[in-house]
Amino acid sequence: MTKPSDNPADPFKKALANATKVMADDSELTVSYSVDPAGISGDAMRLPQVSRRMTREEVLIARGTADALALRHKFHDDALHARYAPPGDMARDLYEAMETARCEAVGARDMPGTATNIDAKIAQDAARMGYEQITNSADAPLPAAAGYLIRHLATGRDLPPGAQNVMDLWRGFIEEQAGGTLENLQETLADQTAFAKFARRIIEDLGYGDQLGDDPDSPDDDQEDEAEETGEEDDPESQGEDQSDEDEADADPERSQDEQQDAQQAQVSLDEMADQDMDDETELPEGEAPLDPPPPPPASEADPGYMIYDASHDEEIRAEDLADPVELERLRAYLDQQLDPLKGAVGRLANKLQRRLQAQQSRSWEFDREEGILDAGRLARVVANPTTPLSFKVEKDTEFRDTVVTLLLDNSGSMRGRPISIAAICADVLARTLERCSVKVEVLGFTTRAWKGGQSREKWLAEGRPQLPGRLNDLRHIIYKSADAPMRRTRDNLGLMMKEGLLKENIDGEALEWAHRRIVARKEARKILMVISDGAPVDDSTLSVNPANYLEKHLRDVIAMVERRKQVELLAIGIGHDVTRYYERAVTITDADQLAGAMTEQLAALFDSDPRARARVMGIRRAS
Repeated sequence: MTKPSDNPADPFKKALANATKVMADDSELTVSYSVDPAGISGDAMRLPQVSRRMTREEVLIARGTADALALRHKFHDDALHARYAPPGDMARDLYEAMETARCEAVGARDMPGTATNIDAKIAQDAARMGYEQITNSADAPLPAAAGYLIRHLATGRDLPPGAQNVMDLWRGFIEEQAGGTLENLQETLADQTAFAKFARRIIEDLGYGDQLGDDPDSPDDDQEDEAEETGEEDDPESQGEDQSDEDEADADPERSQDEQQDAQQAQVSLDEMADQDMDDETELPEGEAPLDPPPPPPASEADPGYMIYDASHDEEIRAEDLADPVELERLRAYLDQQLDPLKGAVGRLANKLQRRLQAQQSRSWEFDREEGILDAGRLARVVANPTTPLSFKVEKDTEFRDTVVTLLLDNSGSMRGRPISIAAICADVLARTLERCSVKVEVLGFTTRAWKGGQSREKWLAEGRPQLPGRLNDLRHIIYKSADAPMRRTRDNLGLMMKEGLLKENIDGEALEWAHRRIVARKEARKILMVISDGAPVDDSTLSVNPANYLEKHLRDVIAMVERRKQVELLAIGIGHDVTRYYERAVTITDADQLAGAMTEQLAALFDSDPRARARVMGIRRAS
């Protein structure tokens, strides 16, 4: 006999799990409760934990989350969704928000009770994000507003106050830009394919068409050629010509027989030539046959010889997907508390950097020009002497206004403790400082998913340990802050670096190549990439079965590629490790406390308008 549980929340959790399976129309669905972020992967669903106290808020959030995830499981196809998903960050966020709203709206139409539960979840999320206090549309997330508007128009329901506020701030703009497309909303809701195309049109209407990528429905060139050939075969005019030839053959039988003999001889000759060509092809060495598929692209643009045994388990993930908001807030509070003694020194350095940047950002003019803006301050000369020509002035361009900076942080285990704490707080301060000076900042991190090899190593072992397999660990590339996201909404993400178990091994070459691809794709004219690391690339599983310098060679090749292409200004800071043997522009610091000063000085030097001053700082190889 099963012993009854003494947890008063267990009956509720069991009932909710069963109801969720029914709503998702999947009896094999596994429902669990966890402090990890809620989500669904395949047939496994995680719901927010419900404590013994079973507070009203816990119950509402659990029910709302369960309903939202169940509806997505029932009405959403991952493969179809991925087919139409745009590659750009803002476009992808808009696409995701609208698809989530579609699933919830379809569910609310079929099962009205879900709408109330999901409203509670939306209200809690909006309250946590502070949406009710936002007064300017620039501070409100456009993707969230678009998702709320889709849900409101599809269901006719009013939204919770915070969500309603965000939607209202953007509603005028969205309806002005995409009003014609929105009229087709009700016709596309039940069909995910039609809605995906609808969402892409909305994204284009809102001005992010350049982030949509290729049209997944556009036919390939080969298919177009086949269609043209088929059209020619079915062309009525060519059929008419064949018919007229047959009529001529009936009218002149003798001529027809001669032509048939000539045609047969010609066909025999063509067959013989084809046979000869086939014989020639069979004599070609293996791999040189014209029908062989092209070789796969190399794993690395910098080094075609660099190999990856299995990249299917690598992940590029946003920080907010690795921890729930409550945990991120707790980790950020821990980071702030740990580094409270440093804030004064870091703040002073940030203010110094901001003063230097804003001094260059202030207006400057070139006077006595023949055209431009009329110089009112020199009109007195014209009044005194009417023959004096008018004087004009032209505003000088500032060098760094159209700039993006990427901070790439080593998230390896050797950074644990004070180095990663200082790196996190400096990234936070620099991002906010540069943002105030109209310079966009992206903060990225790199580590691996496992110690000493992950699932790719398990596959290698199962397949008999082939020689020289290449990289044998699963990468984890983390986006703490994208360049277009304001710092106030991503500040807590940097606390993730304090999460126990996050920091593992470091494969610097692939991380640098990844960060370089991201920044090169940006539209800004000037691009700066700063790497912060405490050592050479290390991954035990890879180095134990490949040459000892395998990862280090790849890093050098990637650095050489970046510096050769000159699309990005690359610099590095080594914490307790001499990185000048890798990077041309580098500073090595012996104490983690020097990191803030080194970062600010390096960035300030890059923005210095005097090339000699810039060269003096960039020539420094060690921090004092």
